[in-house]
Amino acid sequence: MTRDLLWRGMLAGILAALLATLFARAFAEPSIDLAIGVEHAEAAHHAAMPGMDMPKAAPEEDLVSRDTQKSWGLATALALYGAAVGGVFSLVFAYGYGRFSALGPRSLSLLLAALAFALLVVVPALKYPQTPPAVGRHETVALRTAAYFAMIALSLGAAVVAARLRSAFARGGRGFDATLLAVGVFALIVGAGQFALPTIDEVPADFPATLLWNFRVASMATQALLWATIGIAFGIWAERVLKRAAA
Repeated sequence: MTRDLLWRGMLAGILAALLATLFARAFAEPSIDLAIGVEHAEAAHHAAMPGMDMPKAAPEEDLVSRDTQKSWGLATALALYGAAVGGVFSLVFAYGYGRFSALGPRSLSLLLAALAFALLVVVPALKYPQTPPAVGRHETVALRTAAYFAMIALSLGAAVVAARLRSAFARGGRGFDATLLAVGVFALIVGAGQFALPTIDEVPADFPATLLWNFRVASMATQALLWATIGIAFGIWAERVLKRAAA
């Protein structure tokens, strides 16, 4: 049964990636193009300033063209990502189904998708919100990547600690108090980690605020669509597999 759930989870991830690609193509990519345009305009402005007699450096060619990035490149990257997270999602579902609550397959799938979106997208974005590729210095890419993944690991670790704490304190029949305690511990761990991690703010002061806001909203909505599709599609397919196994 786990194998059946696994490939259905990967299929749900690919379907979610397809929908997320179409959404990102319509709403996020235009903001990226505008951000790149702003970057090029700033570079041309500085190069044309009086007194700047240094020769202008030749523009660096992208390893992958923007047309490729916006078309099959984006679709391929999201499809691989969707298949990977969908497979992991199905394994977590298979482990948790029937262990922690009496939720049905579809309800549990939606709950897990909502938790994944909160822990993997929302919490890290509180410290390191998404920025267009044209924003940020090239020499800090490694630092920004490491800090972002550290934030994801911190979010997941805090969730595990909070879940174990709630399970331990809920045995006495005080489930509501145990939940409040777990939420407080999670917030405390995440807050302390965000304070300890380096602050990275490389958005230029004159960068258009509306453009930055639109990109971040579109990026967050793309992730929300991806996880919602995984939760809904996998829940439907998992329910059919479990009913057939029970019969």
